[in-house]
Parts: sequence; C-alpha cells; structure tokens
Amino acid sequence: MRIHVTYAGGTIGMVDSPGGLRPGADLEGWLRRQLDGIEASHTISVSALDPLIDSAEATPGDWQAIADDIRVHAPAADAFIVLHGTDTMAYTSSALSYALADLGRPVVLTGSQCPLGVVGSDASPNVTGALRAAMSGRAQGTTLFFGHLLLAGNRVTKTSSWAFNGFDSPAVPPLARTGGPWRWGGPPSPGTSWESPKPFTAHDVAVINVVPGMSGARLRAMLSPAPDAVVLRCFGVGNIPASQPGLVPALAALHEAGAPLVVASQCHQAEVVLGHYEAGGALAGLGAISAHDMTLEAVYAKTVFLLSQGLRGEEFAAWMNRSIAGELTAPQDGAHDHHGPARP
Repeated sequence: MRIHVTYAGGTIGMVDSPGGLRPGADLEGWLRRQLDGIEASHTISVSALDPLIDSAEATPGDWQAIADDIRVHAPAADAFIVLHGTDTMAYTSSALSYALADLGRPVVLTGSQCPLGVVGSDASPNVTGALRAAMSGRAQGTTLFFGHLLLAGNRVTKTSSWAFNGFDSPAVPPLARTGGPWRWGGPPSPGTSWESPKPFTAHDVAVINVVPGMSGARLRAMLSPAPDAVVLRCFGVGNIPASQPGLVPALAALHEAGAPLVVASQCHQAEVVLGHYEAGGALAGLGAISAHDMTLEAVYAKTVFLLSQGLRGEEFAAWMNRSIAGELTAPQDGAHDHHGPARP
C-alpha cells in the first residue's frame, strides 16, 4: 500500500529556540527511522508545507493548502497521513472531511503533545498508530488518531492540552481502539459527499457564547457590522435568555441583514432542537439553523465550507441540516444520493 505523509507543522516536529518551541526538527529523517524495516517503508512519500505552521496560526487557507497537497499526491497514493499541531487539529480534520469527501481514500491526522525528541514523547505511538489505521483497509474518510483511539475527524474535539489521550468524540464512539488486536467499531455515516468542491476562502464567521446576563446592547455591538455568518453557542438544546431586553432584536437585525444564524450547544453531548423550550422559540422564529449534534469545530468548518461554495439563504440552511461527511446525526443521513449538491 502506498502512503503519502503531509507534514503541516505542529509540536511533533518542533525544537527549542530562544523564543520558545518552533518547527525545525528533521521530521522526515525521524519518520524514515521509525519505519525502517517494516513492509511499507519503501512505499511512503513525504511532503511538507512551506512554510510550516503552528496550528494556533492555522487559517482556512492552510486547510486548503493541505487539501491541495493531498490531491496533488492522490494519483500515487492509496492513503494519507497529515501531521498537524494539536491546537486546531480538530478544526482541520473537520474541514478536510468536507473538502475531501469525494476522495474515496482514507486520510488520518495525528500529532503529539510532546516534540519527537523528548524522552517519553507520544510522537512515535501516534504516528505508528496513524500509519496502521491508514493501512488497515477499514478506515474511511477523514479520521484522527491520538492517544490509542481512532476517531471520526469531524466528530472530534480537543479535551486536554497535556494528556496523551487529548482528543475525544463526545457524540459518537471511537472508530477503533489500539490493542492486540485493535478493536474496531462500526463505520461512520458517509454522508452525501460533495463533488469538486471550490477552495476554502476567507469569511467573517463570528462564534459567540451566550452567557447568563448577556445584554442585548453587548450582543448588538458584537454583531456590528454584521458578519457573514454567526455560530451562536447556546444553553442545552438551543436556549437563550430571550426575556433579556434587546437580545432578540439584536438577532433579528442579523436575520434582516441576511447572515445565517447557526445555533450550537455549549454541551459536549446535545442535540439542538429549536423551539423545544420557550427560551429557544425566538430563535426558531428568526429562521435560525440547528447545528444538531455537531462539535464547534465541525460546525465552524462547515460554515466556512458552505460559504466558500457560494451558498446563502435557504440553500445554506438545507446543507447545514444535511450530513456531507458524517458530521451530524440527523434523519437526512443516508436519505440522499451521493452525487453531491446541485450547483448554486
């Protein structure tokens, strides 16, 4: 099996410098030594982004650079590994799941909490685990391997800045657990896919947490000027303090400006059901869109992806409610064909 590795940057390949950790380790040489003697050692190719990125600095443009690198090497590879920093790896894995939904080959992201040169680093087990997942023939779509778990790439969130099991998928079980042998669960929902996606482009997407006592004036100030879209992280199943003076009018002004309002939950495990409680009924009346059980990372990346495809209004809402790559649990899963969306 032919494997291509895209090195994007991150802690795994960093070295000490006077200003702190920075990319600079001989990652390709280290990787070759890790693979020396195994059957796949001569069928693995490696490329690196130029410049390498600290994942805290990652942008949708970097998501696109990784997707482009994978597509460039697609004719000569059967599976792909992306080495990435942990801070925003869940955002990137979500974004790649949409951008590469039509690839038809596994993409496994991984990284580490400690640089590869540190004694006891988790770099080696994570990279070899990602390699095994990529070669397994069972991994599908975009996944993330970390801390002995293989997780769906658009269902994952970072849960710890230091623990070796630093990622989890709160809404769905792991795809596999390492061991002798690995324990595999059921495959993720494939979604509808998306043929020939347009590149990610920059968009002004505001992410706002609702908090107790939030005033309408503060929310209006946060939404002025109106962004391209808003992800509003609400309480429970999509509730807001609707009786707070000025809060609903501030959201109504956003609706009048034509900016999509996507309602997510602050809970790790939740299904957004707009109007289930009176406190969330106002959002339903404003045409807000449920994020269902998507993680923040998945819904943010999907919002940018849909805007980048030129979708607005009802078409944006329809695709936000539809699973592209298994990112949400909804009645629409499996109910649509796999020919991608109608062109806007």
